[in-house]
Amino acid sequence: MDLLRSMRIFARVAEAASFTVAAQHMDITTAQASRAVTELETHLRTRLLNRTTRRVALTDAGNRYLTRCKEVLELVDLSEAEASNAQVSPSGVLRMHAPITFGQHYVVPALTRYLEEHPQVRVELTLSQQVPDMLDEGYDVFLQVSTSALPDSALVSTTICSMPSVLCASPGYLKRAGEPQRLEELSNHACLQLVTTFFPVDRWVFAGPRGEVEVELEPGRLRVNSADALAVALSNGLGIAPLPMLSALPWLQSGALVRVLPEWELQTMTIYAMYASRQYLDAKIRTWIAFLREFVEGTLAYEPK
Repeated sequence: MDLLRSMRIFARVAEAASFTVAAQHMDITTAQASRAVTELETHLRTRLLNRTTRRVALTDAGNRYLTRCKEVLELVDLSEAEASNAQVSPSGVLRMHAPITFGQHYVVPALTRYLEEHPQVRVELTLSQQVPDMLDEGYDVFLQVSTSALPDSALVSTTICSMPSVLCASPGYLKRAGEPQRLEELSNHACLQLVTTFFPVDRWVFAGPRGEVEVELEPGRLRVNSADALAVALSNGLGIAPLPMLSALPWLQSGALVRVLPEWELQTMTIYAMYASRQYLDAKIRTWIAFLREFVEGTLAYEPK
């Protein structure tokens, strides 16, 4: 027996005081309506309706059960509406994870605008360099940085953006040391090194007018594992170094740094949004991913040339 269906039929019969009328409203036969109520009474071991050839009337037990029955059905209907609405209207708690640098420069500014547009959404954001276990840690979506295609996974991935790494220095450094015009001139400059899994320690690999060119590096005066920290060192005139565009852009826009050899780029990084399933995707996840992609595209459009 489908208990909820039988409860709905019983409630409709009780309100209409007629099996025939209730059956017509529910697009079933009178016999089906009668059978559903009989099965419900058998299940409850209680007579709910007194039946005659002319009328249907509630018993005392039926009257009490109808009151509770309506409360249950209203709660079920409300729960179904809320669950269905999750596919249409963003609401509830959005649990996210993002890398620290991308999170600070892009996710947090985007979130301030997203939350203004969607007041029914609350966000729990974790910033960390570790790749989380999405399901075990309870995230709705997390962002991952990669320099290559992601391995096969049960998770769904969608691209937020791709951005290169660019060679940067401060205007003060270039005024003092001169601005290199060719890759070969970098050997005459203070080349600082970013030590991450994305960059080889002993060389820079450029892509540009002559295809792919490698520049061997001598041990630099500074090696650092944080692009944001390296940007600070560059802005203080310590030398030349590559920065991922996601870290370099605010400094380039402010004029504290400028691009060196702008026709050349280094390692391209892709930001992916990862989530559990395309089927019945919650509106807050769907709208957030679309919003973040558009926000980042707009931000990158202001890159100084």
